[in-house]
Amino acid sequence: MSNHAKPLRSLLFVPGNKEDWMRKAPRYGADALIFDLEDSIPAAHRPQARKMARRVIEELGDQGQTIFVRVSSLDTGETAEDLEAVVCKQLYGIFLPKVLGPTDVVGVDALLSFFEKRQGIPVGHTLINPLLETAEAHWHAYDIAKASPRVAHMGGGTAKDADAARALGYEWTPEGMETYPLRAMMLMAVRAAGVPYPVSGLWVDIHDNEGLYAYAVQTRRLGYQGLLAIYPGQIAIINEVFSPRPEDIAHWKKVMDVMAKAEAAGTTAVALDGKMIDTAHVKHARDHLAYARKLGLVRD
Repeated sequence: MSNHAKPLRSLLFVPGNKEDWMRKAPRYGADALIFDLEDSIPAAHRPQARKMARRVIEELGDQGQTIFVRVSSLDTGETAEDLEAVVCKQLYGIFLPKVLGPTDVVGVDALLSFFEKRQGIPVGHTLINPLLETAEAHWHAYDIAKASPRVAHMGGGTAKDADAARALGYEWTPEGMETYPLRAMMLMAVRAAGVPYPVSGLWVDIHDNEGLYAYAVQTRRLGYQGLLAIYPGQIAIINEVFSPRPEDIAHWKKVMDVMAKAEAAGTTAVALDGKMIDTAHVKHARDHLAYARKLGLVRD
């Protein structure tokens, strides 16, 4: 994994052929932007969109914005053209759609290395988020996640009536129980593969904020750390749900303090607020405080 990978709570899709939309997107507060060169761009407009996206990536990237590009899928024959146009030091990563297996990731890793060398940037700088949109890809999720150290973000996408729904045949419901096992399985695969910052799919009803909130909470409880978004109004809700709460941060700090005192007294198990805690709880608190620190929510 690249050492500049970081936790991302909210990732907002923006059409890559709308220069004004791309330039305005940082104001909405997403942790990352995804400039889309795939589904939202007519084929005839793609060459111009590539140039436009590159200009904005460089400009906003220099201002500290985290930017992905969703490139064309490998079956289009245009993936390399997209990569050639957008790979630069300001690009954080790419979304690779319609991945079938680990060889797709390995091939794109090689392309990225070629274009990184040509741009004079460190090999491995550009991260990959593989999008699992076929039954085959879901079956090979672990191998896909393990295929490249560039994969730092990945997870199950379960949007209503999208590619995964068509491939797997489930009937979507707002409660999400039909996709719950799938999302759990994907999380297990990416965690087992060592992917540090798993993110999950979209909530497509832009007017149903209550549904989005419930879905985001369910996704967070599964163990994901972020959610994709297609509408600026979704960002504040997603950021809220995936941010550690102040009371949680206070509890983790208390665990660390109590256990430090217990260890000084010669024990590694002690009662805290009526519950027994031990070394495992310390590790849990330490990890979660480190995550909150990376989000800028804890200052030492």
